[in-house]
Order: sequence, then C-alpha cells, then structure tokens
Amino acid sequence: MNGWLYLFNPEHDMALANFTPYYRPPREIIRMGQDLSYLPLWYAEEDSWVKVFDTGLSTSFLTECTSLGIHPYGLTATAWEEMRISPWGWDPALVNQLRGEGVSAESYPDEMDLMRIRFLSGRQRCVEVLKQFGDIERICGKAVECLTISDVRNFMGETGETILKSPWSGSGRGLLRVSPTSWTQNVEGWVARIIRTQGGIMGEPLYNKVCDFAMEFYADGNSGVSFAGYSLFETDTHGNYKLNLLLPDVEIERRLSEYVPLKTLHEVRMRLLSCLLSLFGGDYTGYLGVDMMVCDESGEYVVHPCVEINLRMNMGVVSRLFFDRYVAPSSFGKYVVEHFQADGEALEKHRRLLAEFPLSVSGDNRILHGYLSLTPVLSETRYQVYVVIED
Repeated sequence: MNGWLYLFNPEHDMALANFTPYYRPPREIIRMGQDLSYLPLWYAEEDSWVKVFDTGLSTSFLTECTSLGIHPYGLTATAWEEMRISPWGWDPALVNQLRGEGVSAESYPDEMDLMRIRFLSGRQRCVEVLKQFGDIERICGKAVECLTISDVRNFMGETGETILKSPWSGSGRGLLRVSPTSWTQNVEGWVARIIRTQGGIMGEPLYNKVCDFAMEFYADGNSGVSFAGYSLFETDTHGNYKLNLLLPDVEIERRLSEYVPLKTLHEVRMRLLSCLLSLFGGDYTGYLGVDMMVCDESGEYVVHPCVEINLRMNMGVVSRLFFDRYVAPSSFGKYVVEHFQADGEALEKHRRLLAEFPLSVSGDNRILHGYLSLTPVLSETRYQVYVVIED
C-alpha cells in the first residue's frame, strides 16, 4: 500500500503542550478520536488512505455515502506500512506510538523537527506577527508574554479586563478571563503553574468581539506559503469551536466587508503571507490557520489579524475543502462538530435529521441541499461531524 495515510489525532494540541513521548490524553479526547476517525475521508487527497478506529464500519458507512451520491476521496486502512503519514498534527506522543508500531523513521519528524514545530506553534508567535501590522488601518490586537506573576499583575493593571492564555493548549482551552477585581488565590495558583510548566503566560486585552473568522494557508515545506481560503466560524461562550458556515470565499468576503473594507482584508492577507513565509520558511509542510476577529472599538469595526495560529490541520480547512469539493456553488450551510452526553442521543438526532433534511445531489455529485453525516453514527456515538446544506 503506497501513498498518503491520514490520521485524525485531536489530542495533538495537548500532547504538544505536554511534549513528552508518554503523554496520555483524557478519556474523552480518546473517544473523540475514535468517533471521528473517519473525518479525513473528506479532506484526504484522492485515492489516499485513512487510518480508522473501527474498520468493520467502513463498508457500511462508505456504501451509505455512495448510495446517497457522495463519494469520499479517501479509502479506509488498518496498516501503516509503506505510506507517508499525514496526521492532524505532529507531536512526540504520536511519533512514539508510530515508532512502537514499527513505522519507519522516514515517515515521521525527528526530535529537532518536533522542537521546531512546538516553537512555531506557541502563542508567543502571535506577539511577533502582530508587530507587523502597525501601519495598516482598521486593525487592533495586542499580546504580551508575561514571565512572572508581577508581569501579569502589571499588564492587568494597565489593561483592566484581560485574557490570559497558556502558550500551548488545545483550541479554546488554557484561557482565563481576569481583572483586578476578580483576581484570587486560585487564579494566581493557575497562573503560577502555567508559568512554571511552560515558561510564561500570554496576556491580551479583552476585545468586544463581533464575529470570528480565519484565513487558512498552505505551506509547501519549500519556502512557499499560499492562501487556501476563508473560514467563518462560531464559538461558544468559553471560546470552544462549534461550527463553520459553508459558504464560497466571495460570500464570506462580502459578509466581512459589511464591517471592514475589503482593502483591509486583502492587506491583512498579503501581510500574513509575508509574515508566515518569514516565520516558517521551509520548516513546516501542511495546512495552517490564523484565527481572527472583527471587533467593535468605540463604534468602529476593526480586524484583530492574529488571535491564534493553528499550525496543523483544523476544522476551518476541513469545512473549506468540503464545501469546495462536495457542495454546489449556489448552496450554503453549516458544518457542525457536536458532542453528545449519553448513548443513543447521536443516533436519535441522526435519524431525525435524515427525515427532516433528505439529501439532494446534483448530476455532478455535488450537494444541493440536505443532511449528511461525515462520520459514522452508532448507538454509542458521543462525537459526530455533520453538514446541513440549503439552496
């Protein structure tokens, strides 16, 4: 078996923060990886392979998709041999797993490569990138690295409402909103632990966010970085990812231009291409996303151009590729990642959505409207990715 083999390892961010070969993710994250192991079928290159948790499901799941007129690009696999591996993200725990299963060292990064990936993935890089945007109008965004408790207190005293972020953590995790009035011994203990284990902590002002979006990029590993599209997404009150809107890039630009001029968006994109090329050079190959916000500053809408840099595959890229490959250009919809609390909930909702939104596919195998689950749904499923399309 030759070619690429894709792997969904959602524990990557936490494993990179821990940065030991022996990291063990929480049980819920393991469950997420198992339930969503089929997700790379929808973003893999054509005729490549996807390492799935339960291969017994592959025939029935792929047959169901095909019967609906949708043909995923990927194929399911159980073996690692003779394939180039493309995970959600690289970290020491995954490399240790592959090494233990006899995978050739040529298939994964070495220790120096992993250290470079961790360095580039740190939130400290946002500080460096934001310094490059001072001459562009309608821009906001400030971030500092605090090395001591005193640094944190001083920044908070100057800023007021502050968001503290651990330098490495899962998306939407490792964040704490604080102010001089809400500071407690428990908060100080959390801050001290982050500084002790990660060398520092990031501080940012609290912005009046209007909407979340991202620009996605692809680095070719040979000093080339290209724009891969927009991502317009929603988060919950804790900053955890909920869903992406499935829209053409031109429509996302139109919606964002209701707040800020297109000129600003295009200047941000060009500046980021330059910054990312300088930052990553040939040290990284793959997709990456730069999370952004439209903010309201005293009645004027501005862009925060670098909230986070996700140096890995991410849901924004998956939704972008899914729309471009499988959805009719005139249609739109939502790409949803959902967590269910009990057995049977996912299957019940799956059956209801199948009945309420039957799938309609055009002659060229693109979805016009309807519901499609991108991952298998069983009675014990707790995590699911699905789309609902309208025309």
